[in-house]
Amino acid sequence: MQQNEATEAIRAQQAALAASLPFGDRRDFDAAERGFVAALEPGEIRDADGNVVWDANEFAFITGDAPDTVNPSLWRQSTLVSKQGLFEVAEGIFQARGLDLSNVSFVEGDTGVIVIDPLISKETAAAALALYRAHRGDRPVTAVIFTHSHIDHFGGVLGVVDPEDVRPGGVQVIAPLGIVGEAVAENVYAGTAMGRRAGYMYGASLDRGPKGAVGAGLGQSTSKGRAGILVPTLEIRSTGETHVVDGVEIEFQMAPGTEAPAEMHFLFPGRRALCMAENATRNLHNLLTLRGALVRDPHVWSKYLTEAIERFGDRADVVFASHHWPTWGADEIREFLGLQRDLYAYLHDQTLRMLNRGMTGAEIAEEIQLPPALENAWHARGYYGSVSHNVKAIYQRYMGWFDGNPARLWPHPPKPLAERYVAAIGGIDRVVEVAQQAFDEGDFRWAATLLDHAVFADPGHAAARTLYADTLEQLAYGAENGPWRNFFLSGATELRGENFGTPTSTAAPEILAQLSPEQLLDAIAISIDGPRAWDLDLALDLTFTDVGRNFRVTLRNGVLVYVEKAADESTAQATVSLAKPRMLALVGGDRESPGIERGGDTDVLDRLMSVLQPGDPSFDIVLP
Repeated sequence: MQQNEATEAIRAQQAALAASLPFGDRRDFDAAERGFVAALEPGEIRDADGNVVWDANEFAFITGDAPDTVNPSLWRQSTLVSKQGLFEVAEGIFQARGLDLSNVSFVEGDTGVIVIDPLISKETAAAALALYRAHRGDRPVTAVIFTHSHIDHFGGVLGVVDPEDVRPGGVQVIAPLGIVGEAVAENVYAGTAMGRRAGYMYGASLDRGPKGAVGAGLGQSTSKGRAGILVPTLEIRSTGETHVVDGVEIEFQMAPGTEAPAEMHFLFPGRRALCMAENATRNLHNLLTLRGALVRDPHVWSKYLTEAIERFGDRADVVFASHHWPTWGADEIREFLGLQRDLYAYLHDQTLRMLNRGMTGAEIAEEIQLPPALENAWHARGYYGSVSHNVKAIYQRYMGWFDGNPARLWPHPPKPLAERYVAAIGGIDRVVEVAQQAFDEGDFRWAATLLDHAVFADPGHAAARTLYADTLEQLAYGAENGPWRNFFLSGATELRGENFGTPTSTAAPEILAQLSPEQLLDAIAISIDGPRAWDLDLALDLTFTDVGRNFRVTLRNGVLVYVEKAADESTAQATVSLAKPRMLALVGGDRESPGIERGGDTDVLDRLMSVLQPGDPSFDIVLP
């Protein structure tokens, strides 16, 4: 596939940035290598069928000085993040890094090992545990801790624990209150759309190399193995809650509504080690992740960081997280956590100040400047979240999508809007001509805007597609933010070839199995094709036999409503009894397998199923 060199404009931008940041500061490199025990060799991790789900060495090309085609700051971050292997964090605490998007940590107890955040896939988690055991002995897993409700922190649990061992007196699974509901909802309700966009965000289908994927800032990429989840045996509910697990004392701090809806920090007092989950990592995080999610609250985020400093700051000699490398030393910890706190508080407070002076999110994103202490702190750089899209997220959180200008209240949708712009400019060839001029002048943002309209007006226009791909490629080369680079390059890839769909799926059977009956019915409700269901008037009693619960389900006006109540054949058109797994299979299209008991009008269920419209994991993004 065509890959161009960096233009003179991008090379000049890279040089200016390299001159403006403290690249001589090598402390992060010392910290990222501290405690190194061993690398995973060979670096390929395969599933049971022999498919490679992770290659720990595929980013080994990231070494030396940054090429012109990669932002030098992002290259520095990717150099650090690409270091893989087992590392000692503190006495009896180890981390495996570079074996998935996230880190997995191992805390040695009296009889075994506590596993913190077992990655995305069972295969990568199993490989990490094997690496740990190869150097620390074959210790049994006595507990697993999920710090929060994102899949890269629980998905690999089946690679370190047999579900049969999770029982009273056996392996404990410890997590913040509400984690299963939040985790399942995020991967199901909008999971198809999030998954498609995550393919862009993490660059899963991009070639690895100086002109391709170099990482996502938070980690390199996502593994492609099998994900699962286990229901906690112990839910942490309050700050200050303390438990002794396998002889190890753990003191917890709740931090809900921060980087995840359900999240917590915790201190190991006996080891003077503090785990900050994903709320203090070596980059500016997302307030609204580009794959899509609920907008996070930077005000609450900063408050919980302040609380962590006050509660734990004098009792920790090391702070570690589920991404990146640790920070050692009391003074260094306070400075690190303090700057992380100030970062989120500053973005929140200044965005509110500026929006209250009438500025829009886009205007604030261009205007806002970080103070020098934050601008020059490597761990505050926008490798994963960016100042630009985080400011817009804060604006969205408080003000919504509308900026108050009535001309922007009811614009045409993208395709008809593009057709009108193209006609007004003088036709698509003229648009491409103007865009080429912008490209030649290094104004890639304007060129991309023009060419976005061009391809939405005429997706088959070869010159427009080619120049648009070239433009996105240059924007990628200049991006300091890993997901921005991946989005730009993914768009260019699809413009030059074919839709690569959704490379990875988070809707694993083990995760879907944890759907409550209510969540399962919600998932069905959001799949109803409303117009096709307008004329249906259905009422059935639905019994989930494996949990012993019955729901009256109605479909009227294209809206599915459910109420838990006793079955009543006198008012139901039909009765249906089945287990949750069979209902999942039914929604997935399996109409023939046994396991469904029907009564009354046996066609009612079929009529309901006939108006379900599944999501499209290959919907277009850069094309209409």
